[in-house]
Amino acid sequence: MTSQSPGTESPVRRRSLRRRAGRAVTLGLVLTTAVLTAGTAAVAASPPPAGVDLGPNVTVFDPAMPVGDIQAKLDAAHTAQVDNEMGTDRYAFFFKPGTYGTADHPLQIKVGYYTEIAGLGASPTDVVINGKVEVYNRCLENGGTSNCLALVNFWRTLSNLSLTINAAGQDGCRASADFWAVSQAVSMRRLNVTGGGLSLMDYCTAGPQYASGGFIADSRLPSVTSGSQQQWLTRNSEIAGWSNGVWNQVFSGVVGAPSEAGFPSPPYTTLDATPASREKPYLFLDAQGRYNVRVPAAQRNSRGVSWAGGLTPGRTVPISDFFVAKPSDSVQVINSQLARGKNLLLTPGVYDVARSIEVKRPDTVILGIGHATLTAVNGATPLDVADVPGAIVAGVTIDAGLKESPVLLRVGKGHGGGRSRADDPTTLSDVYFRVGGPHVGKAGTALEVNSDNVIIDHTWVWRADHGVEGFTDTQRWNTNIGRYGAVINGDHVTATGLFVEHFQRYNTVWNGDDGTTILYQNELPYDPPTQADWMNGPVEGYAGYKVGDLVRTHNLYGGGVYVFNQNNPSIHTENGFEVPQTPGVRLHHIMTVNLSAGVIDHVVNGVGAAADTTKIGSPVYVVDYPAAS
Repeated sequence: MTSQSPGTESPVRRRSLRRRAGRAVTLGLVLTTAVLTAGTAAVAASPPPAGVDLGPNVTVFDPAMPVGDIQAKLDAAHTAQVDNEMGTDRYAFFFKPGTYGTADHPLQIKVGYYTEIAGLGASPTDVVINGKVEVYNRCLENGGTSNCLALVNFWRTLSNLSLTINAAGQDGCRASADFWAVSQAVSMRRLNVTGGGLSLMDYCTAGPQYASGGFIADSRLPSVTSGSQQQWLTRNSEIAGWSNGVWNQVFSGVVGAPSEAGFPSPPYTTLDATPASREKPYLFLDAQGRYNVRVPAAQRNSRGVSWAGGLTPGRTVPISDFFVAKPSDSVQVINSQLARGKNLLLTPGVYDVARSIEVKRPDTVILGIGHATLTAVNGATPLDVADVPGAIVAGVTIDAGLKESPVLLRVGKGHGGGRSRADDPTTLSDVYFRVGGPHVGKAGTALEVNSDNVIIDHTWVWRADHGVEGFTDTQRWNTNIGRYGAVINGDHVTATGLFVEHFQRYNTVWNGDDGTTILYQNELPYDPPTQADWMNGPVEGYAGYKVGDLVRTHNLYGGGVYVFNQNNPSIHTENGFEVPQTPGVRLHHIMTVNLSAGVIDHVVNGVGAAADTTKIGSPVYVVDYPAAS
């Protein structure tokens, strides 16, 4: 183990290191080209059950397969994907019900970019992994020996299985816990973890070991070491304990959650129950070995895991009710299948979308596996969801294209349609957005929600601060266009895990009434060239979180806005948060922080000290706004 113990790392300049990580991306892609070619062949899929073709990048494991064969396939995928941050390869690895690995020969899975690891049981206890499932720091300098961090460990998924932690054969430090060192766009769902500890940082590699995640839902976990994690949301779960945390650590409906007493030391925000939630749909095999998708029911004021009493409440949809799409399928074919009443399963890959995929039917399920990605072509809006009840979009990444799209995902044509329902809400789960990164991207707005009663359950809405385009920061400002991240116009919308970063005007605008956000994370854009480029009329800059002037009720629990104006450190932003001054609009446990350049003058509406370069890495907190009486 290194000389630093878990949770003791200084947060100073940790986010600025993401820039250094980004500069290593292009080199990493070049160095791994040969490995990617070999890895793709090595992980060719085993035939899935019931004759369903899930595409060449899906592997379905059977418990009768030798552990060594399974290990070899997973190792090949990790070798191919560990540095493939901006690549186009996508993989999903599914495990049929049964037990994998033994005490003497544990299965040790390392998870790289664009990789999904999931069980195919109806319950997480139906698939047991005896071993470890891990993500480590990436060491990005000096030949892979220094600048070791998890700040760019994005886009991977772990779900629906039991993990009995077994570190047999690993060194003393690696044997200390199961490591899940990740940042944004990474989810852990429906897990049952026993036999050891879970660490959300990797303290076994050289420093600085920084991490910036993350999200857990519907899971039963041992004691968790948050360590260097800047912000994290744990929702509707059970934990044996929790230690450490840098800035915002939020718990909603979690049995065993720590108290928020003493905030910000420790920086915990705890809600006894989640006001509105709906778990993500998942693939499973029935007793006859046939694929189905379980669609969980919406919950109100819920707490703990959904599967404690058996099958998660909801409905089962047979795979025959889905159109199983491949990247080669046209949008015309996909829309024709949706119009016939089919749901949509997007298999791993990158889909070029030159006209909208249109969801018009109530209760339609759009489920992506292996981080299926929709890329806008010719300024299209890749996904357009009508104002209907019960539509679900899950496990999908949406990329802006070379020509500006007005919006990347629209839910509802306009506010006031009135057809969405609180008991059957449209839900977005693990839906991610990118403007730039793998290529030039342009979008007016990434996510626009016009319908009422929508649940946004974990999203990362990202205008890229680094990528393979080879831009200087000034070029990126004028080329990767992303004006607004998330615009919420519907009423009664709930967001659990809202991560929005680097947009050129407001990152989040919330115009709908009676909205709730549980954990908000934002970085302002790094790259405005001058103060004149970062002006909102006469106001210096745009707040990271804006609640509309006409809103009368709104609640935010646990939020942070960070500044790193590296392109011009003299730039100011007047407020991190901007909200109407009315008793019904309440912000609980919010903060701003300076990551080494630029200034946020106030936390919210002129309240709170400046986050300037005299307090790099030291947050400025406001416990409640308006102040509690």
